[in-house]
Amino acid sequence: MAALLAVEDLMVEYRTGRGMVRAVDKASFTVPEGSVVGLVGESGCGKTTAARAITGVMAGNAHIAGGRIAFKGRDLLTASRAEQRAVRWREIAFVPQSAMNSLDPVYSVGSQLAEVLVHRGDKSRAGARRRSVELFEMVGLSPARLDEYPHQFSGGMRQRVAIAIALLHRPALIVCDEPTTALDVSIQAQILTEMRSLVRDLGTALIWISHDLATVSSLASRILVMYAGRIIEEGPTAAVLRAPRHPYTRGLIAAIPDAFAPAAGAADKVHGEIPSPFDPPSGCAFHPRCPIVVDSCRAEPGPALRALAAAHEVRCWRA
Repeated sequence: MAALLAVEDLMVEYRTGRGMVRAVDKASFTVPEGSVVGLVGESGCGKTTAARAITGVMAGNAHIAGGRIAFKGRDLLTASRAEQRAVRWREIAFVPQSAMNSLDPVYSVGSQLAEVLVHRGDKSRAGARRRSVELFEMVGLSPARLDEYPHQFSGGMRQRVAIAIALLHRPALIVCDEPTTALDVSIQAQILTEMRSLVRDLGTALIWISHDLATVSSLASRILVMYAGRIIEEGPTAAVLRAPRHPYTRGLIAAIPDAFAPAAGAADKVHGEIPSPFDPPSGCAFHPRCPIVVDSCRAEPGPALRALAAAHEVRCWRA
């Protein structure tokens, strides 16, 4: 399957009052056409920063310090601003974690969809309305609610609106940054079902970012595990969950009560916190929390990703 997106050695840094901080450190991965790739890890591991680098929605103090983001073979980081604008939010869309923060409270939801379609999609007002009706029906919302305001929608409905906005231009790739984290379990299940249908019916590829392995496992065909800005394990979802090779991945699985036993047990649970980017540990970034750490882990940086099985790679001296 052809690679729709190829991220190579991506480095993203933040300028802070205490100096430069690297949040993503030489991360590399691919997203095939029409696939769902899950990106998992604790809060602070670099998932959202990587997502925002891909979509171009970055904080003012962030900048890309190196690497390549190739979409359909073209490096977006060396493309002109006009070329980037033609791709981002048209062929690559973004669904943020908090839909309420992405919607303008003083405009109706329908007018916000129409504005994007008229100004970025060259549609007439009538054409924009027709497309908005179509999208509302696609994500399970009544078109009669297009004239209502964001505060009149529940959290689950607002998240559906955010998904509808992402689908406005029929993108080839949607980056979803923990879009169901703040929703109750029943609404999560409904949205996951709808996303599966969109992938199946439209052939849209997804990057689904979450700290919840159980949710990702029900949606993604491939999992990327991120820690301290680096991809430390990746592989087919079933293979990673059945036989996790990195102790951090085993810890994430062990944190889900009885979900994937016997893949991981109580002894695999991860204690402590993700290291501060202002004071990273020597050697492998995970060694202060690792249950199988040895002296070489403290002295030497983690190795490059290496294949231990078909399409299953890990960055660990002890794997």
